[in-house]
Amino acid sequence: MIENSNRARDHLANERTFLAWVRTSVAIVVFGFAIGRFAVAMRQLTAFQGHESKATGFSVWMGTISILAGVVMVVAGLMRYRKTRAQLDEGRFEPAGFIVDLVTILIVLFGLALAGYLIYVGKSLG
Repeated sequence: MIENSNRARDHLANERTFLAWVRTSVAIVVFGFAIGRFAVAMRQLTAFQGHESKATGFSVWMGTISILAGVVMVVAGLMRYRKTRAQLDEGRFEPAGFIVDLVTILIVLFGLALAGYLIYVGKSLG
């Protein structure tokens, strides 16, 4: 009875972890859409002020990259979920290593690129 209870708890924890991947992926996709819309807003603002738009094309690229990253992340989460489920069924478990490092590095790089872009836009408009 206790062994079955532990097995259920492990599988439920795996499902919660997968749902965290899904929530994070959805947030990244929505964030990417917002970045892409930033380009449109910047074009409208500069046109309203009577200036030609200088630096909004990069927003579309950053938004697209973010959306694609969200899609890749949910696929990676699904693959991790299935691998963990199989390991739990076999009675062995290996914690994630590389995928956690990779996601962290990519998010740091993307965040630094966005920060640099916002500084650039701020200077070009100011």
